[in-house]
Amino acid sequence: MKVNNLYKYIDVNNYSATPKYRQIGNAIVQAIKEGKLKKNDTLPSINELSDEFEVSRDTAEKTYRHLKKIGALGSVPGKGYFVRDVELTDQLKVLLLFNKLSPHKKIVYDAFVAKIGESAAIDLLVYNNDFSFFKKILTTRLHDYTHYIIIPHFMEGGDNVHQLINKIPKHQLVLLDKDVKGVTGDYAAIFENFEKDIFTALENALEHLKKYHTLKIIFAEYTHFPKEIITGFISFCEQYKFNHVIVHNLVEEPIQAGEVFITLMENDLVVLIERILTTGLVVGKEIGVISYNESPLKKIILNGITTISTDFNRMGVRAAEVILNKSTVHEEIPFYLNVRASL
Repeated sequence: MKVNNLYKYIDVNNYSATPKYRQIGNAIVQAIKEGKLKKNDTLPSINELSDEFEVSRDTAEKTYRHLKKIGALGSVPGKGYFVRDVELTDQLKVLLLFNKLSPHKKIVYDAFVAKIGESAAIDLLVYNNDFSFFKKILTTRLHDYTHYIIIPHFMEGGDNVHQLINKIPKHQLVLLDKDVKGVTGDYAAIFENFEKDIFTALENALEHLKKYHTLKIIFAEYTHFPKEIITGFISFCEQYKFNHVIVHNLVEEPIQAGEVFITLMENDLVVLIERILTTGLVVGKEIGVISYNESPLKKIILNGITTISTDFNRMGVRAAEVILNKSTVHEEIPFYLNVRASL
């Protein structure tokens, strides 16, 4: 049956941040769920839809393409579109908003996709630690997804990011890797406790560290890494009486016996190793090296680099589970120390 009164179920708001194709599509889905549209009912043509709501033909076509994708509509060439299924389930559509691409973020992504399976359509966007870009992405896509998984790390300008994140309905929000102060309501967070994690990891390495007198952490002045790492590092050094240095420029930093260097960035680890090899100091005896984030290569370099690392696979799995289970849990991901020859 041709539906002639479809238009009364649809209201297009020209001032809404939700794209018009999604407004129209959402209204049609709602009409199907409420029984206003029946199975096999025929819908207006793309041209008719375009004319009625004064939208482009591309927008009207995009509307029907989206509805076909989620199984609501079918089509017959030359005859148009019809209601295919009235037993619709709400499809998950997830935005993964990552601060950067890296091997460790790929582990998170792969684990998330594997766990959530075919039950979700997933978009991955990267904002390169740029708060302005992050704000633009989130503002323009605020009503496009059922869930938003956000890794919130910024070079600068993110002091009030909680105000932006608070615009997301809390049942749709999952904060990943870092919880954000000021975000309110019942939302999910799967995160690292950066201050506690480095303190505990160094404490677990204490017997190996006792043969050194100074700990140096390479931490650039302009970085996306949380400053809580420095707080935990200093707390450990002060409690256990180690000299400590925060190194902003590794290239110019002296390298001497009795020191342990902690690197956060892979590039810094490469530079550090190159410089240590020119000194003739014996790694693991005269000088120590600790690197953030486990990787297979670090098991081999210099007979093994000591690492401190979170469980990125578990992070991705748990992000998927909180969505599937509609959970608002706040969970710290375990942090591990892998002691090897470099210490």
